[in-house]
Order: sequence, then C-alpha cells, then structure tokens
Amino acid sequence: MEVPVGTVLLEAAHKAGIYLSSICGGDGYCGKCKVIVDAGQFHTHPTTLLTQDEIRRDIVLACQTTVLSDMTVTVPKSHTLETTQILMDSDAHRFSELPGEARAGLFKFDPKVKKIYVEMSPPTIHNHTADHERLYVAIREQVDAPIMQTGFRILQKLSAVMQASGYKVTATIGRRGECTELIEIEAGDQHARNYAVAVDLGTTTVVAHLMDLTAAKTIDTEATYNSQINFGEDYIRRIIYAEENDAFEEMQDRLVNDINNLVVTLASRKRVDLQDITTVVCAGNTAMVHFLLNLDPRRIRREPYIASASFVPPIRAAEVGIQINKRGLLYCLPSVAAYVGSDIVAGVLTTRMYTKKGISLFADIGTNGEVVLGNKEWLVCASSSAGPAFEGSGIKYGMRAGAGAIEKLTIHNNGTAEYRTIAETHPVGICGSGLLDTLAGLFTHGIIDRTGRFADGQSAVNEGDEGNQFVLVPASDGHNEIVITQADINNLVRSKAGVFAAIRVLMESTQTTLDDLDAVYLAGGFGNFLDVKNAVTIGMLPDVPTEKIKFVGNTAIAGAKTVLLSRQAMRTAEHIAGSMTYFDLMSHPGYMDEFIRAGFLPHTDLSLFPSVAGAATNHV
Repeated sequence: MEVPVGTVLLEAAHKAGIYLSSICGGDGYCGKCKVIVDAGQFHTHPTTLLTQDEIRRDIVLACQTTVLSDMTVTVPKSHTLETTQILMDSDAHRFSELPGEARAGLFKFDPKVKKIYVEMSPPTIHNHTADHERLYVAIREQVDAPIMQTGFRILQKLSAVMQASGYKVTATIGRRGECTELIEIEAGDQHARNYAVAVDLGTTTVVAHLMDLTAAKTIDTEATYNSQINFGEDYIRRIIYAEENDAFEEMQDRLVNDINNLVVTLASRKRVDLQDITTVVCAGNTAMVHFLLNLDPRRIRREPYIASASFVPPIRAAEVGIQINKRGLLYCLPSVAAYVGSDIVAGVLTTRMYTKKGISLFADIGTNGEVVLGNKEWLVCASSSAGPAFEGSGIKYGMRAGAGAIEKLTIHNNGTAEYRTIAETHPVGICGSGLLDTLAGLFTHGIIDRTGRFADGQSAVNEGDEGNQFVLVPASDGHNEIVITQADINNLVRSKAGVFAAIRVLMESTQTTLDDLDAVYLAGGFGNFLDVKNAVTIGMLPDVPTEKIKFVGNTAIAGAKTVLLSRQAMRTAEHIAGSMTYFDLMSHPGYMDEFIRAGFLPHTDLSLFPSVAGAATNHV
C-alpha cells in the first residue's frame, strides 16, 4: 500500500482494506491494535499499554505510529475477522415462528407491501373506465385504500401490461402513511412471489432474514460484520472519524454494501429474483439508522444529544442504494432518542411488556446498556455507556466473542480456573461472558474484596507488569499466560455499575421495588450467554428469582419481522416510541450517586442483593 510520509499505520491499514482491532477507534487507550514492524523507519508515541519486551520486539500500537519510510509490517492473526465467530443470530431462529403469532391475532396479518392478483373486465363501448382507474377499483375491492397514488413510470406502462394480459394482472401496493402506492404491475398471477428482508443494523454485526410475505415465514438468515468496524468498534468513534475525515458517505456506502451482500446471498441461495423483494425493514441504534440514510449524526454525540430524525417516513430502498425491486420500499422502526434506538423499541414490541399489567424490565447490554422499565400504563428508558469493558475494551486480554475466547469460566477453591473457549481452541483471550464469570468467581472466593481490590495474602495473586494480577491460564507450550489485572477489574466494576445505576434511576424515579418486577428480559448476544447468577452476584442485574429472568434473543430482528407483517405492528411501534419517557442520565441529578453506590460488589446497599449478602459480608 502506498501512503504519504506521516500516515498513521492504522489509517494505512484502513486504506489497504486490512482489519485491525481498535476498540477505541484510534485514540490509543484500548491497546488492541498491536502490530509488528519488521523493517523501516517509524515514529511511535510512548504508551503504557506495551511491555518492555514488546517494545524490544518492535511491537507498536498502529494508531500511535506514523510511517517515515518504506516499511514491512506483520499483522498478528488475532486481528483477522476470520478468527472471530459471528454469533450467527442463532437465537433469532426462536423467533422464526413469530409471524404465525401475527396471524393468530397478536397483530392483524397485513404486510406493509402486498401483491394482489386482480381480474378485471376489459373495457367496452358501454364500460369506458380508463385503465388506471379500472385498476384502482379492482384493488379497492380487496383492500382498504381510500388514498392511492401511482408513480409516473408505472403509469406509463400500465395500459400495455393490462391489455397484453387480458386485464389479469398482479398489483404490488405499498403503504406510505395513509397513502397506498401502486409500486409495480405485472401480467398474470404473481402474488405468491413477494419477499422482504428484515435487517438488524448492529454496531458489530448486520443480520438479515429473508421472509416470504405470502406464507408469512422466515426462509433464510445470514449475518456479516459491519464493515464500519475498521473506523471504530463503537458508533461514537465512527461519528468522530466521519466528522474528522468528511467520510459520512463512505460510512453509508459500507453499511449499504453490507446489506446488499446479505440480500444477494440470501436471494441467490433461495433462488429469489431481486425484483420480487419488495420491502426492507430495519431496526438498529439511532446512529446506525443515521449512517444508513446519510442523515447528519454529529449532534448525537454533542449536547443536547439530538437525532436528526426519530420517525423516518418510508422511502425507496433504491434511494439509499439497497438493491431490491427498484421501486421497493425501505422502512425504519422509530427510535426514542439519540441513545435509545429503534432496536430497543423493537425489543419492547417483541416482549409485549407494553401490554402487561405487571412491571417488566428490558435490558440490552452491549457497548451501551439500554434499559426500559414499565407496563401497559407507562414506559421509561435510559442508556448508560456501560458495556465496553464487557466487549473487551480496556481489558488486557479482553476480546469480542471469537474463536479462542474464553466464554465460560469457573474458579475453584484451590485458586485454579476451569474454562471453556469458543470453537474449543486454545485460549487467546476472554470475552464478555467469561469476564463476568471471572469477576463473580474472584469475588465469591474472596480473591477480591467488595471494592474489587485483590485481597491480602492470596497465593493465587502475583505481581505482573501492571501490578497485581490473577493468572487464569498459565503459560504453556509456547502460549502466553492469560491474566486479569487490577486495572481490568476496575474497568469491569465500572461497567457493571453503569448498567445497574441506570436500572436504579428508573426504579427509584418510578418508585418500583424488586418485588414489583414481574419479569426481566435480557436481549442481544451478550445477554444470551451471560450466567444470570453471576450477573446478580456482581451486582449488574437486580436480585430477583431466576425464573423471572428471561433470555429473549435478537429482539431487533424479531421486531423488524413483526412490523414487516403488520401495519398495526408498525403503528404500535410508533406509539411505543412516542410514549416512552427518556431519562438523560448525564443530566440526571441522581445518576452519579447511584453509579458510586453500584461501584462495590455487589453494591453498597446489601439489602438490594439478599441472595448475595451472606457471601458479601465475608469479603469486606
């Protein structure tokens, strides 16, 4: 790759299309973008994230190193996306039958886009209604469509198609608010060839489900990495990158290309013509929807933290570059605020907590920890920047869920750790669920105290390059040891405190007690794999009976699929988003107090954690 002198190595890798893990987006504090300089001159900024041994071996942080001459750089295998397992949304298969519920009465089966076969009497000297109006009359005999419109291109070809087919045609109609649009007209009966794609616009992965709208069922699924990941592993970093490099169109192009690759893959595998895919429905956080539509996202990260749009009207999918039927429609579920997006609205819709008399708590723990509390009478929500540590940020051996990541870990009484890795390979790091297990195990066995500090006199604790550490995996057969350091533990405690503080603000503000909670819904990939008991032990989740805690999988994709099949579901989603009260935690007077209280294991107030209180009193 040819780059100018002074180019940052991380940027050179981006231009070369080479992925380098960089959770902090190039700010130099996550330490994940380590590469080896084999030859050439360079300048690198000092950092405490490299050991003296690594520095001697010319290992540098790519984001802190600039090119001064021709260079040869080795990228360690740990960076390659191929070694990272996409958690392929297998849990979403649990929702593949959700459309059946729509037919059974949860929502009226009424897809946003329909194909209707109509047979009309040809015009005669005694029946001289124009072809366009004749078609409208036939459509209205089957659907309620008081307001209709037709695009100019369709109007131009309409008469020829009707005459050639003997006035037996299939009309594709799409709902755009109160208006019904004639999207396409085809000769003969084509009503069974009507497909749609539901998309979860995740910050890390993009998931797509291909749906047969006639049969109301999911026929295939696919996922890919969000290729924006090169510019930062959280969306705030991506907004900053796009702003500093005038790269908003590039960010949109990458996301649209990801969607198109998924759509083409699904269509090819199921032998579906792209022209028969008439609808796309997307759910995602507010920033991802902005990137998709190329809306200005800059104010999302600045006070007063405002989105450009929360309720996006339906548009042509082709207008943003999505390759389905040229006149097919793109719908985005509504969002609530800059940090509570349409994926959370989809979660509330899917769990039906808005219909229940009892109070439910919904939590989606990722880069941010979004939480919703409420019932059929009221809904409140908040977002806490709480998840980065559980995604590997700021953790010495932290990583995303991928091959070789420790996903399950148990610490025994003798101080040894037993673990299970993804893909059952030799451990190379530890992902979110494993980190949670580690923190709970260290606390349960008294290796760390309630402040998260390593307790005195622990034989399993030794002195490392960065202070006290606990060895999870000893070095062996050429493999490095894997440890958890005091700094790691501090970051994990802060992250769990952020989640629980958000929950407490909502509960305190609504005078909700633990006994009032009928259900706790956990959504998303991390939520699906965490150990509930351990999450309560460290004080991340409320201490309620485990039977009340329910894993609900990818509710973003489930909500998008529900909306695809029912206009009523979309109206319900809009009502949910419009009626939900958003708490801005940064300006909330009680948030910092709750955050500080939650900065202990499990909490300063042990009465909130009766099942953990006995063990906690032994580890003061």
